[in-house]
Amino acid sequence: MSNYQAVLSAASSLPITERLQLIDELASGVPDDQPPQLSDSWLEEICRRSAEIDGGTVETEDWLDVKARLFSKHVGDAN
Repeated sequence: MSNYQAVLSAASSLPITERLQLIDELASGVPDDQPPQLSDSWLEEICRRSAEIDGGTVETEDWLDVKARLFSKHVGDAN
């Protein structure tokens, strides 16, 4: 079994709260100069949403507020 498979297997056995925390911490550790490869459809969606923001046709929310609301709703306290 590869290291990746061993880590994935161990992570998959964690409770959902800990899996979400792990995802958040891993995503936070990705350097800004190493963005993920996105499909053309995702890139189109990003461009569409960015245009909405630039055009002022949507209201944005702070990520920490969104994250706290989602964690509270689905897994309890975000902190």
